[in-house]
Amino acid sequence: MILHDFLPSGNGYKIRLMLRFLGQEFSLTEYDITKGETRTDDFLNRINPVGRIPALEFEDGHVLVESNSVLLFLAEGTPWLPSDKWQRAAVTQWLFFEQYEHEPTVAVLRSWLSVKGMPDYGKALLPIKQAGAKNALGVMENRLKDHDWLVGDCCSIADIALYAYTHVADEAGIDMSVYPGITRWVARFATLPDYVPITWKP
Repeated sequence: MILHDFLPSGNGYKIRLMLRFLGQEFSLTEYDITKGETRTDDFLNRINPVGRIPALEFEDGHVLVESNSVLLFLAEGTPWLPSDKWQRAAVTQWLFFEQYEHEPTVAVLRSWLSVKGMPDYGKALLPIKQAGAKNALGVMENRLKDHDWLVGDCCSIADIALYAYTHVADEAGIDMSVYPGITRWVARFATLPDYVPITWKP
């Protein structure tokens, strides 16, 4: 397998973590999204017509994109995706929450403040993004203040999906000390067997 990725990306980190936890061998092809390297004709035609990473390319030529879709595919039939119908639905809820509430705020703020730089339109949207991030993290804190994991009693792909950008939320200018439940969860996640940091390459 080949993972097409941008190393600072939390979305790409989700897939690197999942593959690492599963013990799956893969190679990494890196792109610098700040230089438009995922907008070339070759990338758009062969890897992802939307021009985004991550994309996981399989030996048979199939390419799977959208990070949480890749997580669901890789986790199928493993303990990372519960077999119980209700817990499985709860995992899916968190995956949608991550993409609709968390990633557009926490991840975007991090991109503006620590990765790509502030776009011209960003300053006007900054208060809205900050309020959205506070709300998203508040929802997580409400769960994690008295639970070890987001769903059930063990770590799942819901935790992987939300850990990716939450653990670097300080790079988004967010004071994480006001979220003690999340802080404990972040520390707990980092003790998982085969855990690797966001900078890890295979």
